[in-house]
Amino acid sequence: MNTLYLLPNRYKIPGWILFSLGIVTGLFILFTGYESDALSVNVLSIYNEGFMSSESDGFFRIVENSILDELSALAIIIGGLFVGFSKEEIEDEFIYKLRKDSLVWALLFNYAVLILAIVFVYDFTFFDVLVFNMFTPLLFFIGRFNFLKLKS
Repeated sequence: MNTLYLLPNRYKIPGWILFSLGIVTGLFILFTGYESDALSVNVLSIYNEGFMSSESDGFFRIVENSILDELSALAIIIGGLFVGFSKEEIEDEFIYKLRKDSLVWALLFNYAVLILAIVFVYDFTFFDVLVFNMFTPLLFFIGRFNFLKLKS
């Protein structure tokens, strides 16, 4: 059984920590609208278009931005990849099949949700759906995989 794409099992605990912190921080930012001045730093922007036209508009500009939401998103993605793609303590054919089936199910379910959003959600709410859609394949995969492991 070829598992070259899987990380060692020791990445699972740091992955859960990053993933959990990212989810909690992301939900906190989402529901409170929190914007921290302490984490406002100058960052390189590939393309910047402000609310009103300004001299900072254009390609490859240095802009001031609060990076808390970016750090939260990175924690969710990196932690989710660590959790989802770390070997189990016993990595056998059954776990391999559960992992593969969960990944396929997560992608199909994710695109079904996206199709429904395209048909029924509009304007800026649709943009919010697209932002959430960055994370849902990992969330669905991790949830389904761990559910099937516990069930068996």
